[in-house]
Amino acid sequence: MKTRDKKTKLTLTVRKDIIQLAKKKAKQQGVSVSRLFEDVFKEKLKSKNKSKEQIAGEELIEFLENQPYTEPNEQSDKELIVEHLKKKHG
Repeated sequence: MKTRDKKTKLTLTVRKDIIQLAKKKAKQQGVSVSRLFEDVFKEKLKSKNKSKEQIAGEELIEFLENQPYTEPNEQSDKELIVEHLKKKHG
């Protein structure tokens, strides 16, 4: 039989905007704010042995994964730059 980890209540003082973000993120992930806090804290402990570059890379990947999908553009980068410069400079 698997035993459950003993839980205890914790009261935190946090900025209102952070609370709103945490609730939104928890809802998106289908977990409670408590579970979200546990997951974030455990991940932070794991990342303690990582370099700043590794952490930055992981944060960038997470940020990009949470961005809405956009269709690729038919134009090449060079064409887009030329088009932008024409609009900017006439």
